[in-house]
Amino acid sequence: MTLEFLPEASSELYEAAEYYESKQEGLGMRFRGEISEVCHLIAKHPSLWRERPGGYRRVNCPVFPYFIAYFIRGDRIVIAAVAHGHRHPDYWKHRLGGDKP
Repeated sequence: MTLEFLPEASSELYEAAEYYESKQEGLGMRFRGEISEVCHLIAKHPSLWRERPGGYRRVNCPVFPYFIAYFIRGDRIVIAAVAHGHRHPDYWKHRLGGDKP
């Protein structure tokens, strides 16, 4: 399976990494590393996390207060959001309908 980010999710990742880097040198890189590790787990075991209403799955990051929301479309894993868990956690759900097979 291939893993791809929706453009909005990519922007969220880079904006959050820049924010953390501005707070402490190296922290943005640690954030990106954690996101990369979670994405690796998703790619390796995409069905491990339960499917939620709306057809997406969600993985919480172990250290940073973020989660990755994704859906599976055929042989693709599509990252829909890299979202902060405490800031309007459902803001991204309109993206679920934009990439149907």
